Amino acid sequence: MEETQGQYYVSSLHESDFNRQANRRAGIKGLKQRGHGSRSWIKIDQDGNSEIVTLDKATIMRHCSLPSRDLRLLDPKFIYPSSILGREMAIVVNLEQIRCIITADEVILMNSLDGTVGRYRTILCNRLQREKSDDLPFEFRALELALELTCTSLDAQVNELEMEIYPVLDELASSISTLLLERVRRFKGHLLALTQRVQKVRDEIEHLMDDDGDMAEMCLTEKRRRLDASPSNDCFQIRSPSGRVISKSAPTSPERSLSGLQMLPRTFSGIGNSSKYGSSTGSSDNTERIQPLEMLLEAYFIVIDNTLNTLSSLKEYIDDTEDFLNIKLGNIQNLLIKFEMLLTAATLVAAIFAAVAGVFGMNFETSVFDYSSGFNLVLVVTGIGCVALYFALLFYFRYKKVLPE
Repeated sequence: MEETQGQYYVSSLHESDFNRQANRRAGIKGLKQRGHGSRSWIKIDQDGNSEIVTLDKATIMRHCSLPSRDLRLLDPKFIYPSSILGREMAIVVNLEQIRCIITADEVILMNSLDGTVGRYRTILCNRLQREKSDDLPFEFRALELALELTCTSLDAQVNELEMEIYPVLDELASSISTLLLERVRRFKGHLLALTQRVQKVRDEIEHLMDDDGDMAEMCLTEKRRRLDASPSNDCFQIRSPSGRVISKSAPTSPERSLSGLQMLPRTFSGIGNSSKYGSSTGSSDNTERIQPLEMLLEAYFIVIDNTLNTLSSLKEYIDDTEDFLNIKLGNIQNLLIKFEMLLTAATLVAAIFAAVAGVFGMNFETSVFDYSSGFNLVLVVTGIGCVALYFALLFYFRYKKVLPE
């Protein structure tokens, strides 16, 4: 009996270990599937044709030569601030609800039920089909539409908040209530969050405008044109099935190698003379290449800066209203203090009158009661003295500027 019980216990342990390992493998497999899960994307080409495709992260990384950290910016499960990243073969755009990857010949837009994504798809397709002779490259036109919709959306939210908050602030300035104060508090929190979003978009555009290298990385069409037009005497290029360009050196003959060695001194001697001219020429070419992008970013920088100024004005108006309310409450508090001082002085005078009346109400002998009008005379004199004391206190308070005139 004990042996069978021991065997059953050992077998149950083996089964539990096996189940635990199986669950662990299943969990790891599930994590891998979740990490490399496919998502729905909208692909838009240069002719304005769009289609909905299902792609996973690995396919996008191979196709666009992007690291995995750039794709995390486009993950709808996480909330990242707005950013525009220029890479070797693509531009990663994360602006509010528009999350896409722009290459030299297509846009891979994350599919979503948000209305901004639908407008971006419709407007971009219409523009590409109508305006095929535009001077801007394809990637700049796609980026321009993303900036346009983002700035328009943020400006519309600011205008809506402005229309809601101004009447509430005006009503609060005329009559203070708990309900209005609660609404203003919620509006102020919304204003702070919206200001942070607008500020991030503005900072991102300003950062791109200040860095010529980042703008040069975003000129995808120009980079592809130069790559295709580069001389193939010393090297030739092979495009792999995944889309990457692989450069390989061409074979050289021994005579060419010797002649190259003989030409080395002459080449090094000419480097010093031509370095200054080459650097200036390269910098001028770089400036001309990024000039359209710089003008585009500058236009939308002005728009988003104007939106930020509107938010700043709205915040200043809220602060001014709060200052006005504090002044109004302070004035009411001063009136209450004034009334309290007058009431205290009147209470002091009445206490003196009551004390005199209480003293003469005691059972003791005095010559005042020998006269029939003696008690009335005491009351009149006490009343006149109390009134004189009250006005003396008021005069003292005004003399010390405790009470206003």
